[in-house]
Amino acid sequence: MPSCSRAHSQGFSFVAQSIVALCLLTGAPSWGETAPQIVPALSYLLDDSVGLTARVPNTSCIAPEKGNPATDVALVDAFPSLPGFTQPTKVLQSPGDDDRWFVLEKAGQIRVFENNPQVSEHSLWLDLSSQVVSLGEGGLLGMAFDPNWPQVKDVYLSYTGNPATPLTSYVSRFRIDDSTLPVSFTEEVILTVDQELRNHNGGDIAFGPDGMLFIGLGDGGGAGDPQTRAQDPTRLLGSFLRIGVLGIAWPSPGYVIPASNHWAGNPKCGPAANSQACPEIFAWGFRNPWRWSFDSETGHLWAGDVGQLTQEEVNIVENSGNYGWDCREGELAYEPENCTAQSSLAEPVTVYPRELGQSVTGGYVYRGSAIADLAGRYVFGDFVSGRIWALRHDGAGGYENEELVDTNANIVAFAEDRSGELYAVYFFGRIMKLVAAGPPTVDQVPDTLSASGCFKPSDPSKPLPSLIGYDVNASFWSDGADKHRYLAIPDGSSIAVAPDDKWIFPVGSVIAKHFRLAGKLIETRLLMHHPGGTWGGYTYEWNDDQSEATRVLGGKVKLTAGQTWIYPSENACFACHTSAAGTVLGLESNQLKRRFLYPTGHMSDQIATLTHIDILTPITAPVDPLPSPVDLQHPIGSRARAYLHTNCSQCHRPGGPTPAAIDLRYTTSFGDTQTCDELPLNGDLGIPNARVIAPGNPDASVLLARMSRRDALGMPPLASSIVDSDGAALIREWISSLQTCQ
Repeated sequence: MPSCSRAHSQGFSFVAQSIVALCLLTGAPSWGETAPQIVPALSYLLDDSVGLTARVPNTSCIAPEKGNPATDVALVDAFPSLPGFTQPTKVLQSPGDDDRWFVLEKAGQIRVFENNPQVSEHSLWLDLSSQVVSLGEGGLLGMAFDPNWPQVKDVYLSYTGNPATPLTSYVSRFRIDDSTLPVSFTEEVILTVDQELRNHNGGDIAFGPDGMLFIGLGDGGGAGDPQTRAQDPTRLLGSFLRIGVLGIAWPSPGYVIPASNHWAGNPKCGPAANSQACPEIFAWGFRNPWRWSFDSETGHLWAGDVGQLTQEEVNIVENSGNYGWDCREGELAYEPENCTAQSSLAEPVTVYPRELGQSVTGGYVYRGSAIADLAGRYVFGDFVSGRIWALRHDGAGGYENEELVDTNANIVAFAEDRSGELYAVYFFGRIMKLVAAGPPTVDQVPDTLSASGCFKPSDPSKPLPSLIGYDVNASFWSDGADKHRYLAIPDGSSIAVAPDDKWIFPVGSVIAKHFRLAGKLIETRLLMHHPGGTWGGYTYEWNDDQSEATRVLGGKVKLTAGQTWIYPSENACFACHTSAAGTVLGLESNQLKRRFLYPTGHMSDQIATLTHIDILTPITAPVDPLPSPVDLQHPIGSRARAYLHTNCSQCHRPGGPTPAAIDLRYTTSFGDTQTCDELPLNGDLGIPNARVIAPGNPDASVLLARMSRRDALGMPPLASSIVDSDGAALIREWISSLQTCQ
């Protein structure tokens, strides 16, 4: 047998119909997996043929019913034939009109469509995209109709532009001429607020029961409110504002101060610092009140305030209330020295830990009639986890929080129709209606791996023949674990490929992954596409004798093989498996464009093989392989970008669940990633003159600093306890080599 070299499969010179000695890698050639040890093994056929000639029938490894909990609520697509929207931020109806819906899109357009479940088109209603700056959390964020619409054809819009650096928040009145679409308009700026960073802009607006315009503003951005804006009443940031705008004649811009505002006697405030407390402020001490609403029956103002590190909170906002940030986060102390009178802080109605979600989306008190159990209950959700809850009075002056449904979607807003029925707005463009659910069904996801139908019952470490192994060019960092990957789809179905190269898996699909430390199985994860279209993520812990793996509920932390291993909760799976990235990670054309050793003994092209057996629909465009981060044949920039694509871009991309506007996909040109020489949105970690990426200066680069730590400010934000030192060294070397941002 010939001796083995340290080349991996992509480094061989391929000769048709040649027999090659297999140099077996005990660790895959990628960081995050044990360093390869090359040993002679067996021979395999290295040629241009496919690795599998026929598809093995799959009768058992099929995603089962997930099961519905015993709640009265389900979600259905309210307008299934309607084309999707592009990053919607708000959905609403106009006063007195049940016939139409209006949808705000982040980039600055408002679309309108008929309120009909069979509607199949929407139209551009108003276009403000030429003056809206949508970087970070900016964009077209809020809309309120004049309460006397359509007799008074004024609408109020909240958006961000950039005469100030980096952003200015605007609240403007628009006089509408809707004789044709898109409408023509005249804008009158009412209020401007300088934003110091590109996140925590708030931006929602609404008229209260008193006819006053309420405006929600975040603390100006950065982790931990670095300038303590939310506790500084001489600035408008971190507050709810209440101003009078109705009845003011055109073209006289401005507003009046309600006499009952806390500092009503003071001069109006400008866009930045002022000498006295701002009379516009109704309540203060907020981090980022992204979405909020008035109870149509009681008039109470309910708001979700996005948390920092530990808790998300819901508040009933009252006049002159201090809601605690940044002295307190939810119910917990954060920077208590910033508040002199802790006893005067308003208490949240409810809080939840960030294990359940990481960005609360305020909703509405349900006043509809279709779901009796929700009557009078406040319904809200989470942008990151996709969970939806409802509060119920506990009979003792407080509230109990009940989870209604787990959507695994990025819930950017809720909407209320004129009948009081509620809708959840998904950031990827769908509008889902809350409806009465059918009876609860039993969760059929197996409790053990041997019962999954995917692995041999007698030895669940071994996949059944219907599972197809695969490998990727650039592996995700998993605290040094070796990984073996498999996929299975139902018979008669295929994986489609979208124009953006997302692989679209049919219902019933199962993606499986074994994790090993020091050669021993530690965990197996299953990602299942359940009937009904929802995805579920499940983790199984292996016993010591390697005979069985048992489903872990709620997550777990364990000391094993000399390190801390984190079993993610089923909900935590979708912090990384984002809908923006297509839910399934790693299974992309450029990742699978490589050879793989199949059970037939052929070392063959994966895409050609999957296409040949009708697992994958044909890909007509050429596919360029994603570079391996450890393959020195590729330039440092290509290897670094491939690493960031695999480890970061599932969140850091358009539509992803992160306030940072950066785009770390490999296909995005470096100049368009919004990383180079850009100010960090979520804090500078104490680094002087910090940038997301400071070209030529890795020590000033927050991206590198975050991936080099494993605390609450590190990246990734969960499921890892060990820094990828090789990956960090690669990114350091790459940043050091950068001379420009092109």
